[in-house]
Amino acid sequence: MDNKKTDQVDPNFRSELAQQPGGDIFSACLMCRACTASCPITTINNTFNPSRIIRLALLGLRKEIFTSDFIWLCSNCYACQERCPQGINIPEFMTILKNLAVKEGYVPAGTKAQMNRIKGEGKIYPIDDFDNKKRNKSGLPPLPTSCEVVKRLFSEEKDQQEDP
Repeated sequence: MDNKKTDQVDPNFRSELAQQPGGDIFSACLMCRACTASCPITTINNTFNPSRIIRLALLGLRKEIFTSDFIWLCSNCYACQERCPQGINIPEFMTILKNLAVKEGYVPAGTKAQMNRIKGEGKIYPIDDFDNKKRNKSGLPPLPTSCEVVKRLFSEEKDQQEDP
């Protein structure tokens, strides 16, 4: 590892990940690369490499993981977990990394837009009257045009964050 990388090492990152529910098993990785060989995303985008992400986490390179697109490319297909000889739940590990990235403000613009849409509308794609007219013509029942339950959930979460 070059000096530039050693300056970016967070010595607490590995233990922080291990404290997350399900985050303790990633250190059992043998670096056999079965996860990478079975990942359908790697056939489309060779920058995505589950074993590399685990290695970066083991080395404590938090910022390199959070500032890249690596973790956001995982499709949660579980092919990697099915073939892992150590039984590491890599999709769950990617979710842990995503959640930590969000908490620290490292969110891709598209994901942030989706989060804001869900918070505001309750859905990524809001249904309107036009959609329900198309559904009616196809013999499908109408869908609700708003999702008040999700909106309420996020407003309650916001209220709890504001109250110390």
